[in-house]
Amino acid sequence: MQDMIQEVCAVLKGLNTVSVLFRILLAVLCGGIIGIERGRAHQPAGMRTYMLVCLGATLVMTTGEYMYNTFGEGDPSRLGAQVISGIGFLGAGSIIISEKTKVRGLTTAAGLWTAASIGLALGIGFYSAGFIATVTVYLILAFFKKMEYGILPETVCYGLYIEV
Repeated sequence: MQDMIQEVCAVLKGLNTVSVLFRILLAVLCGGIIGIERGRAHQPAGMRTYMLVCLGATLVMTTGEYMYNTFGEGDPSRLGAQVISGIGFLGAGSIIISEKTKVRGLTTAAGLWTAASIGLALGIGFYSAGFIATVTVYLILAFFKKMEYGILPETVCYGLYIEV
């Protein structure tokens, strides 16, 4: 039994069709878990968006590893770095400023960035970190909002307009 577990781990750590399929399915699952919570909170980026972000980051990281293994050149983390900086544009699109003082969408933007990071971890085969991060993000999004509102007083803003 121990030998079989070691063989499965070896297959999943390598870069082959089975490990790529596993990485992609795990990315869709992890992105979907986070996206379901965002969808329930009626946020603009929901399950499918998070799935696609996590899947895309996984594909980029797997491609980087493939290029390194196949051509013996390059750095797998270089493509991942581009995902981290590029996802900022998607996150920035989810941030909305309303009524001159309210900023909305920061948690969604941070969640998208984190989903991309989870995808990068899964894409390089760091499954435990990707899964643990997914569970942690879900817990933060689902349960800490209630705690945050219980701890922090509600901010009241008043606007004063004077016409002369």
